[in-house]
Amino acid sequence: MTAATTPPTDAAKGTHVPKAAALAGLADAALVSVFATIGRASHEHGLSVVGVAQTALPFLTGTALGWVVCLAMRRRAPLSVGDGLVVWIGTLVGGMILRAATGQGTAVSFIVVAGVVTGAFLLGWRALAGRLRRR
Repeated sequence: MTAATTPPTDAAKGTHVPKAAALAGLADAALVSVFATIGRASHEHGLSVVGVAQTALPFLTGTALGWVVCLAMRRRAPLSVGDGLVVWIGTLVGGMILRAATGQGTAVSFIVVAGVVTGAFLLGWRALAGRLRRR
C-alpha cells in the first residue's frame, strides 16, 4: 500500500480508525438499547426481545441518522464529545419523529427523560474515552 491508500490510524492506539468507528457504533447501539430496556422495565411493558426492539428501533434509526450526518460533515467517525452531540440530537429528534409517526408516545416528560438519558449515555462514554486518551 502507498501512503495515499493506507487507512488512517488512531495515533494514540495505532489502530485503524474503522475499528474504532465500529466499536463506537456498537457502543452507541448498545447504550440506546439499554435505554429502551430500562424504559420498558420501568413502565412494566415487558422485556421481550420484540418489545425492546420495537421501543429501541426509532432511537436506533435516529442514532444511525446522526452518524450519517456526522460522517458526511466531517468524513470521520463521531468519536469526540462534540461529534457525539450530532449523534445525540439525531437519536433524540429522529427517535421522537419516528415514535410520533408510528403512534408511540411523545409526551413532553418522556422527551425530557429520553434527552437526559440518551445524552448521558452517548456523550458520557465519549467524554470518558477522551479523558482516558489524554492520560
